[in-house]
Amino acid sequence: MKESLKLGFSFGITSGIITTLGLIVGLDAGTRSELAVIGGILTIAVADAFSDSLGMHISQESRDHHKPRHVWESMLSTFIAKFIVAMSFAIPFILLDLSTAMIISVAWGLALLSALSYFIAKIGKKNAWIVIGEHLIIAIVVIIIAYFFGEWIYATFSP
Repeated sequence: MKESLKLGFSFGITSGIITTLGLIVGLDAGTRSELAVIGGILTIAVADAFSDSLGMHISQESRDHHKPRHVWESMLSTFIAKFIVAMSFAIPFILLDLSTAMIISVAWGLALLSALSYFIAKIGKKNAWIVIGEHLIIAIVVIIIAYFFGEWIYATFSP
């Protein structure tokens, strides 16, 4: 796979998982509203996918030796990956009750991150367990922080 596509897809998938998991866990804890969670997922899928892809575009342009084609490939692959991954989290919330959808979404996100981490480890000829473990720990920390922040928001601002 071309380096520009690998860069965009790996960034977009990772961002799609971590950002969306943090958002849905925080929104669920803070609002206990299925509508808020689904609305948040759809907003992340569009707005944050554009934001991340523009960030990738600018990041690639800031390099001394950038090629315009590489910049656009990284940008588009970031958008596509982020959009698809973020949208995939909406499916459980559309089909299932809120608490079941939360469990499935967290499991889905961690499984997807594990698979991506495995491929990254193999490409880099690194120990897959170490890479997967490192990435899962970071994701779980984000989930825990988002949960407690959402609980604080609910306790502080709910009527």
